[in-house]
Amino acid sequence: MPKVLYEKDGRIGRITLNRPEVLNAIDGDLPQELADCVARANADPSVHVIVLGGAGRAFCAGYDLKAYAEDGGSNDVNQAMPWDPMKDYAFMMRNTDLFMSLWRSHRPVICRIQGSAVAGGSDIALCSDLIVMAETAEIGYMPARVWGCPTTAMWVYRLGAEGAKRMLFTGDTIDGAEAERIGLVHKAVPDAELEQQVEALAERICSVPVNQLMMHKLVINQAIEAMGLRNTQMMATVFDGITRHSPEGMNFKKRAEAIGWKQAVRERDSGSYDWTADRPFDDPA
Repeated sequence: MPKVLYEKDGRIGRITLNRPEVLNAIDGDLPQELADCVARANADPSVHVIVLGGAGRAFCAGYDLKAYAEDGGSNDVNQAMPWDPMKDYAFMMRNTDLFMSLWRSHRPVICRIQGSAVAGGSDIALCSDLIVMAETAEIGYMPARVWGCPTTAMWVYRLGAEGAKRMLFTGDTIDGAEAERIGLVHKAVPDAELEQQVEALAERICSVPVNQLMMHKLVINQAIEAMGLRNTQMMATVFDGITRHSPEGMNFKKRAEAIGWKQAVRERDSGSYDWTADRPFDDPA
């Protein structure tokens, strides 16, 4: 089965992340398959808008930590030490660029979020043009606490400096209603109305000529890119590699291997573990 599905529905191109058994977690194949689907939609002159969603209970739960953190040994995300920063950068920048196919798409992209869009899943979602969330869905970048730096760096461009700092200094997640209130997403709607609201927005955009949509998106995106988006992403992607190979990052990987990634993530997100000392905060040792 493809890990990302594409279908055309009239003037709408539908892209669906398709790993529902792991909440559409990102593996080595998903970023390229996503970009390939974006390219298919852009190559079709009759497609006016793209709707991006996730199969099952969630949009995307981030990178597959079972494969990248819990399983022993080195991999693309964690090298054996001493690590090669440029090898890491080449791998992660590839993924950043593939996620950014949504940003570069000549067709507007509406992202539909149910369940969660967290960690690397938020990187994907924030590359879209318009985000519609279920009110109870969650978005955030929890690896900001340890073992991650959001490589697409979209938080600051959507929220401004203080809002981005609040999210990344804490690694908190927020629900759809809060995300709308602070301007992170276009709209939050009752869970039962999510699909209907996304469809109504897509149908409205569909009535605009493709060339008009393309021009407006190019102009608006250029304003953001002139602020230094590419340079910011380069730094963020390098820093992401550092976070995974710092002493704290290596301690997180070791902890995930020892007790499982789910418990390691609970300790990270709750703030109960001192990753520098490599012990729980309440451990007198």
